Amino acid sequence: MKQTTINHEFVELIPDEIKEGILYISIPFATSTHRCACGCGEIVVLPIRPAEWELIWDGETVSIYPSVGNWSLPCQSHYFITKNNIIWMKKWSTSQIKAGRKRDILLREKYFEKFKNKNKTSE
Repeated sequence: MKQTTINHEFVELIPDEIKEGILYISIPFATSTHRCACGCGEIVVLPIRPAEWELIWDGETVSIYPSVGNWSLPCQSHYFITKNNIIWMKKWSTSQIKAGRKRDILLREKYFEKFKNKNKTSE
């Protein structure tokens, strides 16, 4: 059954047993893990890094940006986690998924390119 909310739990290590409805967040390992919000039971891992996902904690709730697109899972669910709420998005077509993946690669390359350029100027 599709979730409409998710609880969060800050942990040092992601537990072996991932419970449905909980977003586990490990700051030391810059990662978060949860079971897919569609109810399929698949485990979803989101790296918390500038070129991947951003975590916002307001002291009470968490938000993850950008959206969670589970394109590699059979369900291909797509949602935002915003202030512990699951905001469901429409399913993407194959061409939208392909374009989104291409955009993600370009954004990561652009992010890391600035570090390459910084290292070249300091040599």
